Amino acid sequence: MATRGAAATLFSGASSVGIQLVSTMILARLLSPRDFGLITIVTTFSLLLVNFGFNGFTEAIVHREDINHAQASNLFWINAVGSTILAIGFAFTGPWMARLFHDERIAGVAVWISLTIFVTGFSVIHLALLKRAMSFSAASANDIVARFISVVVSITLGWAGWGYWALVAGAIALAASPCIGAWILCTWRPGLPTRAKGTASLLRYATHTYARFTTGYFTSNLDNFLVGWRLGPVQLGFYKKAYDLFVLPSSQLSLGMTIVAVSALSRLQNDVEQYRRYLFRALGVMALIGMGISGLLTLVGRDLVFVLLGPKWSESGTLFTIFAPGIGLMALYGTHVWIHLSLGHADRWFRWGIIDLVVTTAFLCVGLHWKAQGIALAWVLSYCVITLPALWYATRPIHLRTGSILNVLWRYITASLASYLCAESLIGRFQDPANLHGPLSAIGMLLISTLLFSALYLFLVVILHGSIAPIRQVMRLIQEVVSKRSGRTMGVPGATEGPQSPQADGSLFEEEMNSTETAASRAAMAEREYL
Repeated sequence: MATRGAAATLFSGASSVGIQLVSTMILARLLSPRDFGLITIVTTFSLLLVNFGFNGFTEAIVHREDINHAQASNLFWINAVGSTILAIGFAFTGPWMARLFHDERIAGVAVWISLTIFVTGFSVIHLALLKRAMSFSAASANDIVARFISVVVSITLGWAGWGYWALVAGAIALAASPCIGAWILCTWRPGLPTRAKGTASLLRYATHTYARFTTGYFTSNLDNFLVGWRLGPVQLGFYKKAYDLFVLPSSQLSLGMTIVAVSALSRLQNDVEQYRRYLFRALGVMALIGMGISGLLTLVGRDLVFVLLGPKWSESGTLFTIFAPGIGLMALYGTHVWIHLSLGHADRWFRWGIIDLVVTTAFLCVGLHWKAQGIALAWVLSYCVITLPALWYATRPIHLRTGSILNVLWRYITASLASYLCAESLIGRFQDPANLHGPLSAIGMLLISTLLFSALYLFLVVILHGSIAPIRQVMRLIQEVVSKRSGRTMGVPGATEGPQSPQADGSLFEEEMNSTETAASRAAMAEREYL
């Protein structure tokens, strides 16, 4: 079940990436950087409130071993009332934001965007129960349909000349569509609020999780505020497009897998040795994919942005090549979330979030001196500094050595860096500077660079590991995507047919590997010997 859930989540992530890329290509040609910058100013504040329940109640419901109807109903009403209050409050902040950013249009946008906060509050618990029941296929399909509807709405209205209001309408559709789908897919219906034992502990867990999300949110969105406030909506539009392409691969790879990983690892928290082994394999899979994407996009960044967005977004292409080296590190950094939540240490996750906020804020404030390019470089440097300490702090409860983590990761980092340098050298030697402009030449360079880098990277991964086992792990997930079965639908919470143990149906990261052939197994053996 865990494997099929991973496959469904990966399929959803890949589909979401495809939909978002297509919409980006079209909307970037229909709308201006100023339109995107204007909406980004508002959503920089609103998305924190949209995630009021998603990041908190979802993890609490998935992690809790048992949850009954009364507890779920209480959480539903707490979330619904809280989201309503937040939506009303956000609508009234519109004039304040308009004065802060010197644009009267922001006030009207804020009123309509507040609807996304309100609507989302009525879908959180239903979607969380679907994920708790391992119905990842249903949840993933719901997400794909919602994104598709949102894109269709935005493109249609953008084509009709609505300008930035096309993006506003798309945001509302993206909130409303999954809410409707959640109530159709999840058969559970809330009862009236009651005094239910265990509700308080669920709230405490959710509070710690949302508090951590809040610190992470400020960390992730401080750059939007600084660029919009200091450089204006046009520069923010260029920056935002580059940043969106930067976070897209790692967010789909890492955040899309979080619920699956937390569900599987939570059931192993009492078996430390098994937990470590699965975690090593998880890190190996994330590093293989993440570092490969990072090196490739650093190589082809400018050509990719030219093809996706068009020539008027060349400034975004420059910013994206600065961002790209940090994509793999961002994906690896996201895995510390799995560890904190699966071990039930949302409080430790929150405390680390404060450290993350302080360190990243310092980097971004210094980088602002060099404008948008300095901000982009600051992001990459912050991930270089903070990723390994984050994994060290998260794994302290299971006494995992930092050296063991490095032993899993260094081969992928080395392979990515060496492949980039080699491919860059070869392409630069044979590239004709007279033919660097135009969509056809950009597409040609994309294909050549992608094939060359991919061949070099996979070859070096195999050489450094002395085995094809890392590639086999990823291929196994791809096969699951092709042959996956539909997940179960959700009944009343607390029913006996709940999520199965990952051992019962195979694990996302389980692979038959010779312990003398792969880095992951050697690291696991070394860790057992240490203990």
